Amino acid sequence: MASSQAALLLQKQLKDLNRHPVDGFSAGLVDEKNVFEWSISIIGPPETLFDGGFFNATMSFPTDYPNNPPTVKFTTEIWHPNVYSDGRVCISILHPPGDDPNHYELASERWTPVHTVESIMLSIISMLTSPNDESPANVDAAKEWRDNRAEFVKKVKRCVRKSQEML
Repeated sequence: MASSQAALLLQKQLKDLNRHPVDGFSAGLVDEKNVFEWSISIIGPPETLFDGGFFNATMSFPTDYPNNPPTVKFTTEIWHPNVYSDGRVCISILHPPGDDPNHYELASERWTPVHTVESIMLSIISMLTSPNDESPANVDAAKEWRDNRAEFVKKVKRCVRKSQEML
């Protein structure tokens, strides 16, 4: 039952996004037969290091969505403190609901069922604009962000160039 409710909600969110596109990203299904796997394209936010980039990702929803968060994984190479080396995005709202077992986040910062694909994507765009190096997924990127900004910028610009070549 939860799976069919989740599917209906996801179909509605996709329809809403198609009717009322949001600046900075587009979304669609990876396979028209599976509403739980989305393909996302993110345009690097203007006036940021990611400006001019075109970054692709997948968003995979659990069958009990919206009670639990989707996972988001970049399929385009990206260098960022809050993105694991395998492309998985690490931001608070994508962490399971409830108390953080590591005590880094408040329960209120984690997933709640009020989030939508739009709110998730706006949070990811915000993450690109303002990396959180206090709780990094990619420790090397966070260290460069803090201690060697020139090298960090160089790596991000290389990712932007590579993303443009993929078009």
